[in-house]
Amino acid sequence: MSEASRMQKEIPDFQQPPDVGVLRNGAFLRLWIAQLFTQIGGNVVLYGLTVLVAERSGSTSTLSALFLSFLVPAVLLSPIAGVWVDRLDKRLVLIVANLTRAGAFFLMLGSVDALGIVLLLNILASIMTTLFAPAELAMIPLLVRREQLTSANGLFTFTLNAAFALGFALLGPAVVRIAGPEASIILVAVLFLLAGLLCFGLPAAPPPKLAGNMRSNTTQATRTTTSELVEGLRFMWRHSSVLWSLAYLAIAASVVGVMGVLGPDYVRDSLGLDARDFWLVVLPIGLGVVTGILALNSWGASLPRRRLIEGGLFGVGAGLALLALAVPISRAISDGAQLLGELPLDAGASTLATVIFVAYFAGVAYGLVAIPAQTALQEELPEEVRGRVFGVLNMLVSLGSFVPIIAVGPIADAVGATNTLLGVGVVIVLVALASIVRGPRRPARA
Repeated sequence: MSEASRMQKEIPDFQQPPDVGVLRNGAFLRLWIAQLFTQIGGNVVLYGLTVLVAERSGSTSTLSALFLSFLVPAVLLSPIAGVWVDRLDKRLVLIVANLTRAGAFFLMLGSVDALGIVLLLNILASIMTTLFAPAELAMIPLLVRREQLTSANGLFTFTLNAAFALGFALLGPAVVRIAGPEASIILVAVLFLLAGLLCFGLPAAPPPKLAGNMRSNTTQATRTTTSELVEGLRFMWRHSSVLWSLAYLAIAASVVGVMGVLGPDYVRDSLGLDARDFWLVVLPIGLGVVTGILALNSWGASLPRRRLIEGGLFGVGAGLALLALAVPISRAISDGAQLLGELPLDAGASTLATVIFVAYFAGVAYGLVAIPAQTALQEELPEEVRGRVFGVLNMLVSLGSFVPIIAVGPIADAVGATNTLLGVGVVIVLVALASIVRGPRRPARA
């Protein structure tokens, strides 16, 4: 289960603007700043390592392995990470997790040419992130009054969403373009180090007296997770609306990974640029996501949620396909401009403008899929099974996103990143059409 999925699972009303008055609480302020540093750092390093691996390996299959090194620890350890955290001082978990991640990225600087070591160190950092997330959430009610919990959780979720746009779409590309991917790793290591030092100022949070030892409780948690997984699969099989919502979320979760795997080769193939110029695609996508979320907050309540998701999904698929076709589209635009009056529009400028416009459009469409799909799933799960099944469903979403991320690397090595991107876009469009034609007839509540 991804960190974003865990946050959204525990905070139902995540589209509301946060109340920042809770920041007057000094302990919570330190925890929030630590979260800000770690969230921005995590997204910056995602971008920086994407460029680094693309430049060092030249293989999209290696990029697939990089994204799996972010995802696999979360899927394997999330079901039992909370058990471990409950048996430890949560303040100590936060400190150790942040300092370990800082150390992993500092060590990575001396191993940038050894991609195997880079992946191993990234797995270590991802394991620490899996422990950090439940400890961070568990600290919130220990630092704020009960009446401040909604504001505190809202602020954390707002930061989570904003950090992706700031780290992956803005700060990461800027640092990589100006100083190189190694500089982004240095920045991230410093951010995690500062976050760890901030956590020293938090009050101790020793574990309560619980029955059983960590080993027995971990074993029990693993057995419980297995039984809940079976229960979740049975529930989904009986309720097609949940299956469709799961498909929407899996596609949304995989799009970021697919673009990360294919993006560097795409800008080389279609734009003739370097891998670090991937920001020309990422930045407009990030701005589009923000636009989509703002539009959703303003007008989303007036539209049937499932139709909104399907329209957004169709837009994402069409956007990816149009990105793959940017070169012939730009040539047609350039030829048309010359026929209309010798306008000074060369093919290169036209291709770049087309890519930026289409990427922004795809980002807007993505924003219209991810949040409504999460909310629809929350509504479609009955209250009596929501707590037991929802976490397993989120784990399955992460597992579902593995398949395209694993597949696109070898496929792109064989047929090219641009052709693979076109195929991914067509598949997503077909899923959207299938949902419109064969999906559940009853729209989710707006």
